[in-house]
Amino acid sequence: MKAAAREERSPDARSNEQEKRGRKASKEVRQLQLIEATIDSLAKRGYSETTMADVADGAGLSRGIVNFHFESKEKLLIATLQHMYDEYSTHWRNALQKAGDDPARQLQALVAADFDRSICNKRKLAAWCAFWGEAKSRPTYQALSSARDAVYQNIYIDLCATLKQSGGYAFEPQVMALALSAMLEGLWLRLMMGTEDTTRETALQAANEFLAAAFPRHFAPTTAVGGGTT
Repeated sequence: MKAAAREERSPDARSNEQEKRGRKASKEVRQLQLIEATIDSLAKRGYSETTMADVADGAGLSRGIVNFHFESKEKLLIATLQHMYDEYSTHWRNALQKAGDDPARQLQALVAADFDRSICNKRKLAAWCAFWGEAKSRPTYQALSSARDAVYQNIYIDLCATLKQSGGYAFEPQVMALALSAMLEGLWLRLMMGTEDTTRETALQAANEFLAAAFPRHFAPTTAVGGGTT
């Protein structure tokens, strides 16, 4: 009888387990919906004008759902910034891995990755700029960005150092990496502002010309990179 009772309960146990997994999946889906709606609101309204109500309406969810998942605007924005950094990090790491072991190809791949449509579009660029404008006065944002930016920048420094050694260049790798990063950030800013002569394609072309000027023994002025121009 006890064995039979256990057998009778097992389908219920399996059902409960499936229900728990379903709730977990639903939670992740809901949170992603709210994060995507937050990005939309940041792009449309800016940082200070974005509200929990805007996010709820944009996601097509109740305002109580937003409060349930994130409790406050600050927690929602931190989660959104974390999501954007995770997405960006995964993107450039994949590009770096696909480039193989050649440092010149790796550097070129990282530059091209910055202008891929999935990462480089007005919506996400506007959201990044909204966060950048707040970072100076918000230690949490600074802490989140500093560690990740340092890892990314060190990759550039290492690649510049390797190319300097193989090409016999006179620049300081850290300075060159800083110049490269500033150039890429400037192109992102021009794209966000909608400057007429700047598109993802022309921005990538400008970045490639920078590589050719900085590393003439590794890149030709007519270097074309796929992936970021589609």
